[in-house]
Amino acid sequence: MKLIGLWFKHKALHWKDLLVTGGMPSSHSAFVVSLATIIYLVEGVSTAFVISLVLALIVVRDAFGVRRTVGEEGVMIHKIVQKLKLHKEPHFSMGHTPMQVIVGSLIGLFVALGVFYLL
Repeated sequence: MKLIGLWFKHKALHWKDLLVTGGMPSSHSAFVVSLATIIYLVEGVSTAFVISLVLALIVVRDAFGVRRTVGEEGVMIHKIVQKLKLHKEPHFSMGHTPMQVIVGSLIGLFVALGVFYLL
């Protein structure tokens, strides 16, 4: 979905688009929520489901918590580097906003439900 959105936005795709993190929606959140949902639908409350649920909670929390904070700090460090006129190209990831994580999680949920009930 992200690649389609980037194509419509920029009318082109670059190889870096495959590696970029952050943005709408959170594909990490979509994946882990979809995984936990499909395991629950197939197995019910099982060890695999509980493990996937814990994984999903960690990934979702990390997506808008830790990674977002680190990205904001990266922006500040980049501004400091620019003011000091250092010639260093920064590389940092902004993480996700809570809305991006929610949308990604909902996409994951609905895709898993759709796959399970429609296929």
